Amino acid sequence: MPQARERHLILFAVAALLGGGLLLWTVVEIKGVLLVLYVSGLFAIGFSPAVRRFERDFRQLTRRTLPRWAAILLLYLLLGLAVVLVFAIVMPPFVRQVRALWEELPRYLDLLQNALQRAGVLNERWTSADVIAQLPNPGAAVAQVAGALKGVFGVVGMIVTVLILPAYLLLEADSLASNFLKLFPRDRRAQVSRLMGNVTEKVGAWLSGQLLLSAIIGTSAGIGLWALGVPYFYVFAVLSAVGEMVPVIGPIVSSIPAVLVGFSVSIHTGVFVAIYFFVQQFLENHFIVPRVMQQQVGVSAVTVIVALLVGTELLGFAGALLAVPSAAIVQVLVKEYLERE
Repeated sequence: MPQARERHLILFAVAALLGGGLLLWTVVEIKGVLLVLYVSGLFAIGFSPAVRRFERDFRQLTRRTLPRWAAILLLYLLLGLAVVLVFAIVMPPFVRQVRALWEELPRYLDLLQNALQRAGVLNERWTSADVIAQLPNPGAAVAQVAGALKGVFGVVGMIVTVLILPAYLLLEADSLASNFLKLFPRDRRAQVSRLMGNVTEKVGAWLSGQLLLSAIIGTSAGIGLWALGVPYFYVFAVLSAVGEMVPVIGPIVSSIPAVLVGFSVSIHTGVFVAIYFFVQQFLENHFIVPRVMQQQVGVSAVTVIVALLVGTELLGFAGALLAVPSAAIVQVLVKEYLERE
Protein backbone atom coordinates (compact mmCIF):
# COMPACT_ATOMS: atom_id res chain seq x y z
CA MET A 1 0.00 0.00 0.00
CA PRO A 2 2.75 2.56 0.82
CA GLN A 3 4.50 1.56 -2.42
CA ALA A 4 1.32 2.18 -4.45
CA ARG A 5 0.89 5.58 -2.79
CA GLU A 6 4.50 6.47 -3.48
CA ARG A 7 4.08 5.40 -7.11
CA HIS A 8 0.98 7.62 -7.43
CA LEU A 9 2.88 10.57 -5.99
CA ILE A 10 5.72 10.05 -8.46
CA LEU A 11 3.30 9.83 -11.38
CA PHE A 12 1.51 12.96 -10.15
CA ALA A 13 4.83 14.85 -9.88
CA VAL A 14 5.86 13.77 -13.38
CA ALA A 15 2.46 14.74 -14.81
CA ALA A 16 2.61 18.13 -13.04
CA LEU A 17 6.12 18.74 -14.37
CA LEU A 18 5.11 17.85 -17.93
CA GLY A 19 1.94 19.93 -17.68
CA GLY A 20 3.87 22.91 -16.33
CA GLY A 21 6.44 22.60 -19.11
CA LEU A 22 3.69 22.37 -21.73
CA LEU A 23 1.96 25.42 -20.26
CA LEU A 24 5.21 27.40 -20.24
CA TRP A 25 5.92 26.41 -23.85
CA THR A 26 2.40 27.45 -24.88
CA VAL A 27 2.78 30.83 -23.17
CA VAL A 28 6.09 31.45 -24.94
CA GLU A 29 4.63 30.47 -28.32
CA ILE A 30 1.58 32.72 -28.02
CA LYS A 31 3.23 35.57 -26.13
CA GLY A 32 2.36 37.96 -28.97
CA VAL A 33 -1.32 37.08 -28.71
CA LEU A 34 -1.22 37.38 -24.93
CA LEU A 35 0.41 40.81 -25.24
CA VAL A 36 -2.34 42.01 -27.62
CA LEU A 37 -5.00 40.67 -25.23
CA TYR A 38 -3.34 42.40 -22.28
CA VAL A 39 -3.12 45.75 -24.11
CA SER A 40 -6.74 45.42 -25.27
CA GLY A 41 -7.77 44.64 -21.72
CA LEU A 42 -5.95 47.71 -20.44
CA PHE A 43 -7.70 49.92 -22.98
CA ALA A 44 -11.07 48.36 -22.12
CA ILE A 45 -10.44 48.99 -18.42
CA GLY A 46 -9.26 52.52 -19.15
CA PHE A 47 -12.35 53.30 -21.25
CA SER A 48 -14.72 51.76 -18.70
CA PRO A 49 -15.05 54.87 -16.43
CA ALA A 50 -16.05 57.03 -19.42
CA VAL A 51 -18.64 54.48 -20.59
CA ARG A 52 -20.18 54.21 -17.13
CA ARG A 53 -20.24 57.98 -16.81
CA PHE A 54 -22.16 58.26 -20.09
CA GLU A 55 -24.66 55.73 -18.76
CA ARG A 56 -24.99 57.54 -15.43
CA ASP A 57 -25.39 61.01 -16.95
CA PHE A 58 -27.94 59.76 -19.47
CA ARG A 59 -29.94 58.12 -16.68
CA GLN A 60 -29.90 61.33 -14.63
CA LEU A 61 -30.99 63.49 -17.57
CA THR A 62 -33.66 61.30 -19.13
CA ARG A 63 -34.59 58.82 -16.38
CA ARG A 64 -33.89 56.11 -18.93
CA THR A 65 -31.16 53.52 -19.30
CA LEU A 66 -28.63 54.04 -22.07
CA PRO A 67 -27.74 50.71 -23.72
CA ARG A 68 -24.14 49.70 -23.20
CA TRP A 69 -23.54 49.45 -26.96
CA ALA A 70 -24.78 53.03 -27.40
CA ALA A 71 -22.45 54.30 -24.66
CA ILE A 72 -19.50 52.51 -26.27
CA LEU A 73 -20.44 53.86 -29.70
CA LEU A 74 -20.70 57.37 -28.24
CA LEU A 75 -17.24 57.02 -26.70
CA TYR A 76 -15.70 55.88 -29.98
CA LEU A 77 -17.47 58.66 -31.87
CA LEU A 78 -16.16 61.29 -29.44
CA LEU A 79 -12.65 59.88 -29.68
CA GLY A 80 -12.91 59.87 -33.48
CA LEU A 81 -14.22 63.43 -33.44
CA ALA A 82 -11.33 64.54 -31.23
CA VAL A 83 -8.84 62.93 -33.64
CA VAL A 84 -10.53 64.60 -36.62
CA LEU A 85 -10.46 68.01 -34.92
CA VAL A 86 -6.79 67.64 -34.04
CA PHE A 87 -6.01 66.63 -37.61
CA ALA A 88 -8.09 69.52 -38.97
CA ILE A 89 -6.00 71.94 -36.91
CA VAL A 90 -2.64 70.26 -37.33
CA MET A 91 -2.78 68.80 -40.84
CA PRO A 92 -2.88 71.96 -43.06
CA PRO A 93 0.42 73.44 -41.82
CA PHE A 94 1.77 69.92 -41.33
CA VAL A 95 1.10 69.01 -44.98
CA ARG A 96 2.58 72.28 -46.21
CA GLN A 97 5.76 71.75 -44.24
CA VAL A 98 5.99 68.08 -45.23
CA ARG A 99 5.70 69.05 -48.91
CA ALA A 100 8.37 71.72 -48.51
CA LEU A 101 10.61 69.28 -46.62
CA TRP A 102 10.20 66.68 -49.37
CA GLU A 103 11.21 69.19 -52.02
CA GLU A 104 14.29 70.16 -50.00
CA LEU A 105 15.21 66.57 -49.12
CA PRO A 106 17.82 66.11 -51.90
CA ARG A 107 19.61 69.25 -50.75
CA TYR A 108 19.63 68.04 -47.16
CA LEU A 109 21.02 64.66 -48.26
CA ASP A 110 23.80 66.43 -50.16
CA LEU A 111 24.60 68.53 -47.11
CA LEU A 112 24.67 65.40 -44.97
CA GLN A 113 27.05 63.63 -47.36
CA ASN A 114 29.32 66.67 -47.43
CA ALA A 115 29.41 66.75 -43.65
CA LEU A 116 30.17 63.02 -43.46
CA GLN A 117 32.93 63.40 -46.04
CA ARG A 118 34.52 66.26 -44.11
CA ALA A 119 34.36 64.19 -40.94
CA GLY A 120 36.02 61.25 -42.70
CA VAL A 121 33.06 58.95 -42.17
CA LEU A 122 32.20 58.76 -45.89
CA ASN A 123 34.94 58.33 -48.47
CA GLU A 124 32.91 58.95 -51.62
CA ARG A 125 29.61 60.45 -52.61
CA TRP A 126 26.61 58.26 -53.32
CA THR A 127 24.20 58.89 -56.18
CA SER A 128 20.86 57.26 -56.86
CA ALA A 129 22.57 54.99 -59.41
CA ASP A 130 25.05 53.86 -56.75
CA VAL A 131 22.24 53.07 -54.36
CA ILE A 132 20.41 51.02 -57.02
CA ALA A 133 23.63 49.16 -57.86
CA GLN A 134 24.06 48.15 -54.22
CA LEU A 135 20.58 46.68 -54.00
CA PRO A 136 20.36 42.87 -53.73
CA ASN A 137 19.33 40.70 -56.67
CA PRO A 138 15.65 40.84 -57.66
CA GLY A 139 14.77 37.55 -55.98
CA ALA A 140 16.25 38.61 -52.64
CA ALA A 141 14.72 42.07 -53.00
CA VAL A 142 11.27 40.56 -53.60
CA ALA A 143 11.71 38.32 -50.55
CA GLN A 144 12.72 41.30 -48.41
CA VAL A 145 9.80 43.36 -49.67
CA ALA A 146 7.42 40.47 -48.99
CA GLY A 147 8.82 40.13 -45.48
CA ALA A 148 8.44 43.86 -44.90
CA LEU A 149 4.85 43.82 -46.17
CA LYS A 150 4.07 40.86 -43.94
CA GLY A 151 5.42 42.78 -40.98
CA VAL A 152 3.40 45.86 -41.94
CA PHE A 153 0.19 43.85 -42.28
CA GLY A 154 0.91 42.20 -38.95
CA VAL A 155 1.31 45.55 -37.24
CA VAL A 156 -1.83 46.92 -38.90
CA GLY A 157 -3.78 43.84 -37.84
CA MET A 158 -2.53 44.19 -34.29
CA ILE A 159 -3.53 47.87 -34.18
CA VAL A 160 -7.01 47.10 -35.53
CA THR A 161 -7.41 44.33 -32.96
CA VAL A 162 -6.29 46.59 -30.12
CA LEU A 163 -8.83 49.22 -31.26
CA ILE A 164 -11.79 46.87 -31.80
CA LEU A 165 -11.37 44.24 -29.10
CA PRO A 166 -11.82 46.73 -26.21
CA ALA A 167 -15.29 47.54 -27.55
CA TYR A 168 -16.33 43.89 -27.31
CA LEU A 169 -14.75 43.58 -23.87
CA LEU A 170 -16.67 46.65 -22.71
CA LEU A 171 -19.86 45.25 -24.19
CA GLU A 172 -19.43 42.02 -22.19
CA ALA A 173 -17.87 43.72 -19.15
CA ASP A 174 -20.69 42.97 -16.70
CA SER A 175 -20.87 39.33 -17.74
CA LEU A 176 -17.10 38.91 -17.60
CA ALA A 177 -16.90 40.56 -14.18
CA SER A 178 -19.76 38.43 -12.84
CA ASN A 179 -18.17 35.21 -14.05
CA PHE A 180 -14.79 36.29 -12.68
CA LEU A 181 -16.29 36.96 -9.24
CA LYS A 182 -17.77 33.47 -9.20
CA LEU A 183 -14.23 32.10 -8.99
CA PHE A 184 -14.01 33.47 -5.43
CA PRO A 185 -15.91 32.54 -2.24
CA ARG A 186 -19.02 34.59 -1.54
CA ASP A 187 -17.48 36.34 1.45
CA ARG A 188 -14.56 37.56 -0.70
CA ARG A 189 -16.51 38.80 -3.73
CA ALA A 190 -17.17 42.28 -2.33
CA GLN A 191 -13.45 42.74 -1.70
CA VAL A 192 -12.53 41.52 -5.19
CA SER A 193 -15.17 43.80 -6.72
CA ARG A 194 -13.66 46.77 -4.89
CA LEU A 195 -10.22 45.78 -6.16
CA MET A 196 -11.53 45.67 -9.72
CA GLY A 197 -12.96 49.17 -9.30
CA ASN A 198 -9.63 50.50 -8.01
CA VAL A 199 -7.76 48.90 -10.91
CA THR A 200 -10.20 50.44 -13.40
CA GLU A 201 -9.66 53.88 -11.89
CA LYS A 202 -5.86 53.54 -12.03
CA VAL A 203 -5.72 52.35 -15.63
CA GLY A 204 -8.11 55.09 -16.75
CA ALA A 205 -5.85 57.67 -15.11
CA TRP A 206 -2.85 56.13 -16.90
CA LEU A 207 -4.50 56.61 -20.30
CA SER A 208 -5.20 60.28 -19.64
CA GLY A 209 -1.68 60.72 -18.27
CA GLN A 210 -0.14 59.23 -21.42
CA LEU A 211 -2.11 61.62 -23.63
CA LEU A 212 -1.06 64.53 -21.40
CA LEU A 213 2.60 63.54 -21.74
CA SER A 214 2.33 63.47 -25.55
CA ALA A 215 0.77 66.93 -25.55
CA ILE A 216 3.50 68.31 -23.26
CA ILE A 217 6.39 66.85 -25.28
CA GLY A 218 4.92 67.79 -28.66
CA THR A 219 4.18 71.36 -27.60
CA SER A 220 7.55 71.91 -25.92
CA ALA A 221 9.39 70.45 -28.94
CA GLY A 222 7.51 72.73 -31.33
CA ILE A 223 8.17 75.84 -29.24
CA GLY A 224 11.85 74.99 -28.75
CA LEU A 225 12.49 74.24 -32.43
CA TRP A 226 10.67 77.41 -33.47
CA ALA A 227 12.78 79.46 -31.05
CA LEU A 228 15.98 77.87 -32.40
CA GLY A 229 15.02 78.76 -35.97
CA VAL A 230 14.62 75.20 -37.22
CA PRO A 231 12.43 74.99 -40.36
CA TYR A 232 9.49 72.59 -40.48
CA PHE A 233 9.19 72.73 -36.68
CA TYR A 234 5.49 71.87 -37.02
CA VAL A 235 6.38 68.50 -38.57
CA PHE A 236 8.94 67.70 -35.91
CA ALA A 237 6.56 68.72 -33.10
CA VAL A 238 3.96 66.22 -34.38
CA LEU A 239 6.67 63.56 -34.67
CA SER A 240 7.72 64.20 -31.07
CA ALA A 241 4.13 63.91 -29.82
CA VAL A 242 3.64 60.63 -31.69
CA GLY A 243 7.06 59.35 -30.63
CA GLU A 244 6.16 59.97 -27.00
CA MET A 245 3.53 57.24 -27.30
CA VAL A 246 6.38 54.74 -27.75
CA PRO A 247 8.46 54.95 -24.56
CA VAL A 248 12.26 54.91 -24.47
CA ILE A 249 13.04 54.56 -28.19
CA GLY A 250 10.17 56.67 -29.61
CA PRO A 251 11.38 60.11 -28.41
CA ILE A 252 14.94 59.36 -29.52
CA VAL A 253 13.98 58.26 -33.04
CA SER A 254 11.55 61.16 -33.50
CA SER A 255 14.25 63.70 -32.58
CA ILE A 256 16.80 62.54 -35.18
CA PRO A 257 15.22 64.29 -38.23
CA ALA A 258 15.00 67.59 -36.34
CA VAL A 259 18.67 67.36 -35.35
CA LEU A 260 19.74 66.63 -38.94
CA VAL A 261 17.73 69.55 -40.30
CA GLY A 262 19.20 71.72 -37.56
CA PHE A 263 22.71 70.86 -38.75
CA SER A 264 21.65 71.82 -42.29
CA VAL A 265 20.93 75.32 -40.99
CA SER A 266 24.26 75.62 -39.18
CA ILE A 267 26.58 73.63 -36.96
CA HIS A 268 25.56 75.72 -33.96
CA THR A 269 21.85 75.19 -34.63
CA GLY A 270 22.31 71.44 -34.92
CA VAL A 271 24.27 71.31 -31.69
CA PHE A 272 21.68 73.41 -29.87
CA VAL A 273 18.84 71.23 -31.19
CA ALA A 274 20.64 68.08 -30.00
CA ILE A 275 21.23 69.66 -26.60
CA TYR A 276 17.61 70.79 -26.40
CA PHE A 277 16.27 67.29 -27.05
CA PHE A 278 18.77 65.81 -24.61
CA VAL A 279 17.64 68.20 -21.88
CA GLN A 280 13.99 67.57 -22.77
CA GLN A 281 14.45 63.81 -22.48
CA PHE A 282 16.37 64.18 -19.21
CA LEU A 283 13.62 66.31 -17.71
CA GLU A 284 10.93 64.00 -19.09
CA ASN A 285 12.47 60.77 -17.79
CA HIS A 286 13.41 62.08 -14.36
CA PHE A 287 10.77 64.70 -13.59
CA ILE A 288 7.84 64.98 -16.03
CA VAL A 289 6.95 61.27 -16.42
CA PRO A 290 7.28 60.42 -12.71
CA ARG A 291 5.40 63.57 -11.65
CA VAL A 292 2.58 63.23 -14.17
CA MET A 293 2.12 59.52 -13.51
CA GLN A 294 2.29 60.07 -9.77
CA GLN A 295 -0.40 62.75 -9.97
CA GLN A 296 -2.60 60.97 -12.51
CA VAL A 297 -2.16 57.34 -11.49
CA GLY A 298 -1.08 57.76 -7.89
CA VAL A 299 2.11 55.71 -8.38
CA SER A 300 5.25 57.04 -6.71
CA ALA A 301 8.10 58.39 -8.84
CA VAL A 302 10.45 55.63 -7.65
CA THR A 303 7.90 52.98 -8.63
CA VAL A 304 7.48 54.52 -12.09
CA ILE A 305 11.24 54.57 -12.75
CA VAL A 306 11.74 51.01 -11.48
CA ALA A 307 8.72 49.79 -13.48
CA LEU A 308 10.09 51.42 -16.66
CA LEU A 309 13.49 49.80 -16.15
CA VAL A 310 12.03 46.34 -15.48
CA GLY A 311 9.48 46.58 -18.32
CA THR A 312 12.12 47.69 -20.82
CA GLU A 313 14.43 44.87 -19.81
CA LEU A 314 11.71 42.23 -20.14
CA LEU A 315 9.77 43.31 -23.25
CA GLY A 316 11.61 46.27 -24.76
CA PHE A 317 9.51 49.33 -25.63
CA ALA A 318 6.30 47.28 -25.30
CA GLY A 319 7.28 46.56 -21.70
CA ALA A 320 8.03 50.23 -21.14
CA LEU A 321 4.61 51.15 -22.54
CA LEU A 322 2.87 48.70 -20.19
CA ALA A 323 5.11 49.31 -17.19
CA VAL A 324 3.16 52.11 -15.49
CA PRO A 325 -0.36 50.58 -15.70
CA SER A 326 1.05 47.21 -14.65
CA ALA A 327 2.79 48.85 -11.70
CA ALA A 328 -0.47 50.58 -10.76
CA ILE A 329 -2.32 47.25 -10.80
CA VAL A 330 0.39 45.60 -8.67
CA GLN A 331 0.27 48.55 -6.26
CA VAL A 332 -3.49 48.13 -5.80
CA LEU A 333 -3.09 44.41 -5.09
CA VAL A 334 -0.17 44.86 -2.70
CA LYS A 335 -1.95 47.66 -0.83
CA GLU A 336 -5.06 45.52 -0.43
CA TYR A 337 -2.99 42.59 0.83
CA LEU A 338 -1.10 44.71 3.36
CA GLU A 339 -4.30 46.33 4.66
CA ARG A 340 -5.94 42.92 5.01
CA GLU A 341 -2.95 41.53 6.88
